[in-house]
Amino acid sequence: MKIDEHIEALDAAGGGLADAAAAAGTDADVATCPGWRVRDLLRHTTMVHRWATAFVAEGHTSYHPDGGEPDLDGEELIAHFREGHALLVAALRAAPDTLECWTFLPAPSPLAFWARRQTHETTVHRADAESALPTGVPGPVDPVVAVDGIDELLRAFHARGRSRVRTPEPKTLRVRATDTGDVWTVRLSQEAPRTERDAAGPADCELSGPADRLYLTLWNRLPEGAVTVTGDASLARLWRETSGITWS
Repeated sequence: MKIDEHIEALDAAGGGLADAAAAAGTDADVATCPGWRVRDLLRHTTMVHRWATAFVAEGHTSYHPDGGEPDLDGEELIAHFREGHALLVAALRAAPDTLECWTFLPAPSPLAFWARRQTHETTVHRADAESALPTGVPGPVDPVVAVDGIDELLRAFHARGRSRVRTPEPKTLRVRATDTGDVWTVRLSQEAPRTERDAAGPADCELSGPADRLYLTLWNRLPEGAVTVTGDASLARLWRETSGITWS
């Protein structure tokens, strides 16, 4: 995806998140994040948006702490979220391609990093907000966005040494998007996972399904059974138990 495509996806995801939150109410339980209510989701996500905006708009070239979660609720909190989201989108649209600032994952440029990272931060949390609605089911994710997000999760987040997805002996997990044809091979061991965009060689376990279902499953937002698991199901359970990405 190009930077402007990420920004458009971020814009849409933030609007969808706010609309779902308003419909559910800030006291509603977030089914995909046990222990959270919609107010917790909004407070967290608006904090992240404003933290990201500071890097893009102010050009911090080293780590800069977040400003903390707002002590707001109800309609005031929803309005605060919408404002912070709009500020982030505007900052990304206004930023030059030559932007220099701190990042924490590999990317072609700092601007490309923040546009991509905030797209998926917001898309995943949009799904969280939708899980608080009476249906309890997150809506679809554009397959192009989903494939990009799977790539970020597997080849960037879990390529870091802090990934907890480890196996005592080498194992191979394959991820196959049945609607787009994209395939990832994740090589597991006692070290951080190594992921390649291919289907070379046998796999101990394969997760397959539409890209958006895979995306939300890999982010642990859908229940077991949302995608097809073939082979050693213990690797799918290992992913669910150890792959969570935390703010701290």
